[in-house]
Amino acid sequence: MPGPVFRDGEAVELRTVEEEDVDFLQEVVNHPQVRPHVFQFEPLNRRQEREWVESIGEEAGVHFVVCADGSPVGITGLNDPVEPWGLAEAGYMIHPDHWNNGFATDAVRELCGYAFDERRYHKVTARAYATNPASQRVLEKVGFTEEGVFRAEAFVDGDFVDVYRYGLLADEWDEL
Repeated sequence: MPGPVFRDGEAVELRTVEEEDVDFLQEVVNHPQVRPHVFQFEPLNRRQEREWVESIGEEAGVHFVVCADGSPVGITGLNDPVEPWGLAEAGYMIHPDHWNNGFATDAVRELCGYAFDERRYHKVTARAYATNPASQRVLEKVGFTEEGVFRAEAFVDGDFVDVYRYGLLADEWDEL
């Protein structure tokens, strides 16, 4: 059972990550439909996933289980923060059983609200593979702007693919 609600969106709640979430999170990150679209290229076993969950709070960044009606559907977080710059990178994964319900968009929207309103960040960035137009749409719906393309940057399922970099500034967020 995920932890308490930290932020409540229109379609999802962002909840604290708990030990009980390890099995679900391991399933999501290793899922054959998810893995080719995220920046995780090695399989993670239960011990590795548990160690990652246990490291939350010790490492930089903040992570949330994305829930719909109290049930986990994915994970989101602010990674690699550069506090002096007010910068962090958004990441998110939704289990394929819950795709096309607006959960990723709402989760990223809530994550950005947290970053700008509560952490006082100046900018949130994100990356998406060229082979993942759904993720690009999520970012664009939230208000992110494509800032550049890293040509043939990543090796995914036997091919080099472009990586798109997106950014959203706090003053752009305030205008939305």
